[in-house]
Amino acid sequence: MSIEKDLVARSGGVCELCKGDNDLSVFDVTPSDGSADKAIYICATCKEQIESGELDENHFNCLNDAMWSETPAVAVMSFRLLNALGRQDLVDMMYMEDDVKAWAEAGLPDENALVYKDANGVVLQAGDTVVITKDLDVKGTTFVAKRGTAVRNISLVHDNAELIEGRVNGVKIQILTKYLKKS
Repeated sequence: MSIEKDLVARSGGVCELCKGDNDLSVFDVTPSDGSADKAIYICATCKEQIESGELDENHFNCLNDAMWSETPAVAVMSFRLLNALGRQDLVDMMYMEDDVKAWAEAGLPDENALVYKDANGVVLQAGDTVVITKDLDVKGTTFVAKRGTAVRNISLVHDNAELIEGRVNGVKIQILTKYLKKS
């Protein structure tokens, strides 16, 4: 039997998180071994929000029920989503076996990890394109990085969340994130 067939049978043909039935697909709960035990069957709405990280709390009110699932993968994803939504009250009510809880916590973001944000508070990732919001004198050169200049394929400075690296006029420079806007 394929993983999808196993998940359809387990879920009854509905999203294991919100019970929706539109455009269902297999979603691996990391770290995954590719088995049905480490995957869930979810709708397109849940999948899109999980992958983008932009969670609609109203949609995920369904986690009030999903968090009690006896399926470890569903409980793990519920735990992670509730943490991301800041619903500590519900997280505190959950009970999971030690191995399942360790799996759930393995997928949470590292609290010590640096978070790079632009001037508007939007999270920046390596490879993003940003726009400079203020004319900036570039040290060690004779040019000014003009406001409105797009900086493509940025890289993150590994030890400072206030700096990114990118090329402007063919020169690799470091720019303070407070002078950038994600495009």
